[in-house]
Amino acid sequence: MGKANDVDYADLHDPNAEYTMRELSAETMGVTAKRGGGRDVEITDVQTTMVDGNFPWTLVRIYTDAGIVGTGEAYWGAGVPELIERMKPFVVGENPLDIDRLYEHLIQKMSGEGSVEGVTVTAIAGIEVALHDLAGKILEVPAYQLLGGKYRDEMRVYCDCHTEEEADPEACAEEARRVVDELGYDALKFDLDVPSGLEKDRANRHLRPGEIRHKAEIVEKVTEEVKDEADVAFDCHWTFSGSSGKRLAEAIEEYDVWWLEDPVPPENLEVQEEVTKSTTTPITVGENRYRVTEERRLIENQAVDMIAPDMPKVGGMRETRKVADVANQYYIPVAMHNVSSPIATMASAHVGAAVPNSLAVEYHSYELGWWEDLVEETVIEDGYIEIPEEPGLGVTLDLDAVEAHVVEGDTVFDEA
Repeated sequence: MGKANDVDYADLHDPNAEYTMRELSAETMGVTAKRGGGRDVEITDVQTTMVDGNFPWTLVRIYTDAGIVGTGEAYWGAGVPELIERMKPFVVGENPLDIDRLYEHLIQKMSGEGSVEGVTVTAIAGIEVALHDLAGKILEVPAYQLLGGKYRDEMRVYCDCHTEEEADPEACAEEARRVVDELGYDALKFDLDVPSGLEKDRANRHLRPGEIRHKAEIVEKVTEEVKDEADVAFDCHWTFSGSSGKRLAEAIEEYDVWWLEDPVPPENLEVQEEVTKSTTTPITVGENRYRVTEERRLIENQAVDMIAPDMPKVGGMRETRKVADVANQYYIPVAMHNVSSPIATMASAHVGAAVPNSLAVEYHSYELGWWEDLVEETVIEDGYIEIPEEPGLGVTLDLDAVEAHVVEGDTVFDEA
């Protein structure tokens, strides 16, 4: 039986955070000028709540002395709430309108705790998304306006599809038909890292010929079922070897595949580049890379045909915008990976609206009947997200729904 956790993470000792030559706080930088127009606002608190969805979503709320709050979301995972609590002293007292400086401030302060990549980056991203919601409310503009304006009024959504018989090509085709006809999506994704019954060794990443034929049959049945009614992508979840990834990509070249996602593990970019350049099947990668520095390597090496950053994982809204800007220099579209609640889903849609090379945002919770209950507004309708014109993200948490689904042992953060 585990012991109760009474650690005050905000008070943890870290000499790297307490002494850094690149101290970017307002006090150290001398950012003290009065702003006027209701813009002299200070952060007073940061709180988190974990919601037990199909992923344990970490929602973030930032409070101010003006009574205005901003709500964001970090990428799901253990340790995120503790990291956000750890960072609270670095933002309390700061003006939330300085989003970029506060982001870099947290990256620097948390450098000793891993802000190059991983869970520390995703925790910072949760604060950054909440800052966009908050800043939009203070300035009375939608979040996309903070990113430079919009290219589109609505964002296309691709539905991540599943069935109880996900290894059965016919069952996948039937589900594709249902999602198009009944749910109204014109963009879908199915998994290919599913058991064929022909596996000999699940550790060596090698696909035997019969396994490739099985996966190609899933692709054939699904794409032939929907034809031009929907674009269909297929996800491999970084499962296969380089040679197997190349053979699989070649085997499905004759079908209308939107993209093949993560065919090989993410660590070795040279292998990824080799797989991508070996096939005419479009290859998409990106959800396991952090910040624009890592995504840039995929793009500049042209190791992807489409880039797929996960907004609250890669570093937040502005960082995703930076990734899209680099990708645009190589004429590469952006298809945002997303397994979030309505909060980060809408934040991703704002980013998608603001960049020219945006393809779609993923929706991963269509089997969860209460996903949209978490907010008061309609988020997805007929496979698209209408970009709100209300200030901030344009969605309002239903705290009763949050409380109904809060992770056991956690509590709901304070109301606005």
